[in-house]
Amino acid sequence: MPAIKHAVKINVDLGEGYGNYKCGPDDELIPLIDHANIACGFHAGDPLIMHQTVLACKKHNIAVGAHPGLPDIQGFGRREIKMSPEELTAAVRYQVGALKGFLDAEDVPLHHVKPHGVLYGMMYRDKEVCRAVYAGVPKGTTVFGLAGTFHEEVAKEMGLPFVAELYGDVKYNKDSTLVIDRKKKAWHPDEIKKHVTSQVENATVTAVTGEEVKLPIGDHQVSLCCHSDSPGAVEIVKAAREIVDQFNSRNYRKA
Repeated sequence: MPAIKHAVKINVDLGEGYGNYKCGPDDELIPLIDHANIACGFHAGDPLIMHQTVLACKKHNIAVGAHPGLPDIQGFGRREIKMSPEELTAAVRYQVGALKGFLDAEDVPLHHVKPHGVLYGMMYRDKEVCRAVYAGVPKGTTVFGLAGTFHEEVAKEMGLPFVAELYGDVKYNKDSTLVIDRKKKAWHPDEIKKHVTSQVENATVTAVTGEEVKLPIGDHQVSLCCHSDSPGAVEIVKAAREIVDQFNSRNYRKA
């Protein structure tokens, strides 16, 4: 029996431009993925970009989630900002509500919520931050996060369905948390294939310090994340897609 108990999906953060500024090759990435995390205006994205990204995802039948972040466009949501629990809850509710307006207009359901960047890391380190963020998520909505951290624990406490994430283009610490870089580094497609293969086949990963780390996926549904702002994002996602499809076809043909 494989270490991962379900077919693996792929998610990518999208809509992370602003005004005339384009962040990633979204149009090329959307046909390659299963789940989209759409920026909601605080770390990136604007109303027109959100609208256009929802339309593109609808065209390709991609499940759409909200990607709320800290209010830091200049830092792309990758700089820590101290906010009260009330502020965090309101910020998340505001962003998810904004995206949901565009989704409702196109009869597209909100599939999930996945916090962005350093907020994601703050949540797995601080239970109160995690609670505050999840309090802004609509009741019963699936959340994406790191298994074995407060992401999973608080989701269970608050009755939110949980999908465990793996990462195709992010390195791991020895405690199975993520190395969050403000600016993404380049990967060779062969490196991606090796990195992804270890995770999907064995639920393990080699940490930046050299240790082989077991990822506590359990029986959760799994979605592998890649980033649209990574150098060579299309090649990265194609490499990840190849490995994921091989795993799924071998183990979960009907998925």
